[in-house]
Amino acid sequence: MNELQDLKALVTGGSRGIGAATAIALAERGADVALTYNNSADAAAKVVKEIEALGRRAFALEVDAADAVAVADGVQRAADQLGGLDILVNNAGVGAIGPITELTLADLDRVLAVNVRGVYAATQAAVPLLSDGGRVIHLGSCAAGRVTSPGMTLYAMSKAALVGLSKGLARELGSRGITSNVVQPGPIDTDMNPADGPFAAAQIGDLALDRFGKPAEVAAAIAYLAGPHGAYMTGTELTIDGGHTA
Repeated sequence: MNELQDLKALVTGGSRGIGAATAIALAERGADVALTYNNSADAAAKVVKEIEALGRRAFALEVDAADAVAVADGVQRAADQLGGLDILVNNAGVGAIGPITELTLADLDRVLAVNVRGVYAATQAAVPLLSDGGRVIHLGSCAAGRVTSPGMTLYAMSKAALVGLSKGLARELGSRGITSNVVQPGPIDTDMNPADGPFAAAQIGDLALDRFGKPAEVAAAIAYLAGPHGAYMTGTELTIDGGHTA
């Protein structure tokens, strides 16, 4: 698998879960990868070592995903160290689950700062750096299309915003051959939402498949969009949710 040979990718929030799996999947296909992290330096270093073991260049940047200025600076630093930028994966995200009457304005500010403002800042910084024919891929959520339980209002709202962002970008960047898409995962077995966690049974009950997804399954879809076979897919949502929205 070398369809991404020598391309240069940045994965935000790439130290754990889907982000880590994505960074490794891109490297397996030949890309050099920069990843950002916030509080997971050891985990980020482990991902870097795994990528280097594949024979690709990798490095990690500490970036507060809620700080738009730091996010934009991180994109620039990544491009400088990589020697360019071909692929941006906006993976960093946070959740705040609870009734709207209990969530605070501080919760609202934090979720929107990371899930929307940070994504916008990363994309805005990346657009002039991306090569023609590049890729912008956003990590959304199946909750943007179907909310099956109470308490998801704020999170669903933040992820739904990425759909509008991505569609607008598809129109704006199409003349350069740059694609923009949203990947919408369902319940995925990660530290944030483990398959054996207290809320897992209820989530599985909403699926057509009787299991959580794996980070590598989402990463494979992202790698597809990043590669040559994804060149004619733009402004769309790729759902990987075990039948959550079926």
